[in-house]
Amino acid sequence: MNNNKSYTVCFGEVLWDIFPAGSRAGGAPFNVAYNLDKMGVEVQMISKIGKDKLGNELLNQIKSWDISTDYIQIDEEKPTGTVIANFDEHGEAHYDIVENVAWDNIQITPEHKELIKNSEAFVFGSLIARSEESRNTLLELVELSKFRVFDVNFRPPFIDFQLIKTLLHKAHLVKMNKAELRTIIEFLDEEYIDEDNSIKHIQNYFDLNEIVLTKGSKGARYFVGNENYTFSAVSIEITDTVGSGDSFLAGFLSKRIKGRSPHEIMKQAVSLGAFITSKSGACPDYSYEDFKSFREEHYSQTI
Repeated sequence: MNNNKSYTVCFGEVLWDIFPAGSRAGGAPFNVAYNLDKMGVEVQMISKIGKDKLGNELLNQIKSWDISTDYIQIDEEKPTGTVIANFDEHGEAHYDIVENVAWDNIQITPEHKELIKNSEAFVFGSLIARSEESRNTLLELVELSKFRVFDVNFRPPFIDFQLIKTLLHKAHLVKMNKAELRTIIEFLDEEYIDEDNSIKHIQNYFDLNEIVLTKGSKGARYFVGNENYTFSAVSIEITDTVGSGDSFLAGFLSKRIKGRSPHEIMKQAVSLGAFITSKSGACPDYSYEDFKSFREEHYSQTI
């Protein structure tokens, strides 16, 4: 790894999403990594797969996308992660996440520590912390990062609020959706009044400067200190919502780590989220030029 080169690290689950129509490579942090790579951001993925057929196929798939697999460990005993996914009548995906798999067992290495110390951002979610081994690795690595990005990404039944509180305290930037906002407020024994009061309470409670709130077809909001910015959604025909939040975060970070304006950051975020939602799956085949054409055609926004 060339430590003089800017890069982002994504930490967590890499797995196969098994849909009625077939299997696709996935896992929220990997979806972020895939789309960051498409945005031209150098990315490293820390995860673990099994020493099995599914793991070999997953590794080959990731390599075929020219995404680094240098920090994807191989587990000799636990199988490669899988998720059984189904869609409801609204195109929303529902997941059965298989337990006791390879990514539950990510072990820290000295190379990981150097990687995190020199990264522009460290991206993680809450699901990876459901097991002791990966949780301990996350909690040690997050301390080394200069910009900690927590994608709340609740996946019942794997929600431990004491752990969520710990991760919120450690984060510099948090992304959540409207349902997750309400859940966090409930966990804090507060009454939900509105978005602004709830976000301000979370910012104060956890000493958080930046929060991104995604609201699907109702757009998104970006809270920075005492400022906040509201953006409408890009109007598209939904194919499925798999990975829409992950791609939104990738678009956001691709501009945020370059220090761009809130308008430019969120234009990229809402456009990429919509672009992926208009396609099938979280990691569809596309080029940056494909996305750029979509963004210029579909995006019109006033802050």
